[in-house]
Amino acid sequence: MFTVLSFTFGPLAENTWILRNESGDCLIIDPGCYFGNERRELSDYITENGLTPKYLLNTHCHLDHVFGNKFVFETWKLEPWLHALEQPVLENAAIAGLQWGLPFDNYKGPLHFLREGDTIRLGTDELKVLFTPGHSPGHICFYCQAQQFLIGGDVLFKMGIGRTDLPGGHFDTLMNSIRTRLFVLPDKTIVYPGHGEFTDIGFEKTHNPFLQGN
Repeated sequence: MFTVLSFTFGPLAENTWILRNESGDCLIIDPGCYFGNERRELSDYITENGLTPKYLLNTHCHLDHVFGNKFVFETWKLEPWLHALEQPVLENAAIAGLQWGLPFDNYKGPLHFLREGDTIRLGTDELKVLFTPGHSPGHICFYCQAQQFLIGGDVLFKMGIGRTDLPGGHFDTLMNSIRTRLFVLPDKTIVYPGHGEFTDIGFEKTHNPFLQGN
């Protein structure tokens, strides 16, 4: 069974996720650790709890979700797993950092690509890959059917949706992703987003102002 832990990192208050199992293995998803103390916090948690990181996963590659990719690689030798359409976004992340006044050392190295329907396994636990573009071209979410939770990145927030005004964003595509990939999940599915507090599918169907009548 997964235990889900979040850290809120960086100038854009991004949620970094650690998923650990009973064997002490873990996944690192969207490491947004920008400052030195944030990198130490992530490393200390993993070391103090005797965890062994097995995968580095990116829901998408906007700068705030990949600030820590290089650190994770250098510390635990994990190469990123992402959708192929996010490769150009990752390659542009350092330039975007300069444009936002947030310079950082970007990861440059081998990449591993995920597609709709792929499965990430950590021992006996599984995450299914859902292709959810719109906020970015190759955005993916990670769904745990057994425990009914979703690592949702920047697709769906509590009472909100991901922005679509960044390069590669598209409002209608995002809305279609939410309707056809997320709203078909059970209502009690917990959504762990890339920013802000968690929510669930049923609540957003009923209360999210961006999704009423669309």
